[in-house]
Amino acid sequence: MSDFKNSKTYQNLSNAFAGESQARNRYTFFASVAKKAGFEQIAAFFIETAGNEKEHAEIYYKHMVDNLGEDVPNMIHVNGTYPVHLNDTASNLLSAAQGEEGEVVDYNEMSKVAEEEGYRDIARSFRNIATVEAHHAARYRALLANVQAEKVFVKEESTQWLCRVCGYIHTGAKAPEICPTCKHAKAYFEVL
Repeated sequence: MSDFKNSKTYQNLSNAFAGESQARNRYTFFASVAKKAGFEQIAAFFIETAGNEKEHAEIYYKHMVDNLGEDVPNMIHVNGTYPVHLNDTASNLLSAAQGEEGEVVDYNEMSKVAEEEGYRDIARSFRNIATVEAHHAARYRALLANVQAEKVFVKEESTQWLCRVCGYIHTGAKAPEICPTCKHAKAYFEVL
């Protein structure tokens, strides 16, 4: 096992920690845009994913602290590039999907480096989180397809729609304009 402070794994953890931290904030910004556009479910997914990214950042941070031991520096050096994007919901979904797909590639590579340097537990974390990021990317791509096809609240066949506020279930090709139970707008319906 190499000297952790001078290892590629330590630098990878620093970069991944920073990446997850900034992704969390970017997703909360994207959630606000989606909410304003009437996409409550998409906003909720951005917020849920932001929470996942916080957990990933914490995992990477703890790996750094645990492996540095008494040699914990006051500062870490981050060497990476991170997207800066804030636009409409479709563009934000595309940006998020591309970011997640990039993380899958990066984390799988970081896992190999950690394995080579003898940090098996860290390698496992990188692999596991890469799997989660692949799931995030797929969900973002599916939501993007629905937004682009204007199929968020309209389907080709009868579908069950759940009101995310009160739990009312509507069956039909379209979500109702207003929930008949709690009177919340169509924006609060999602496919059950």
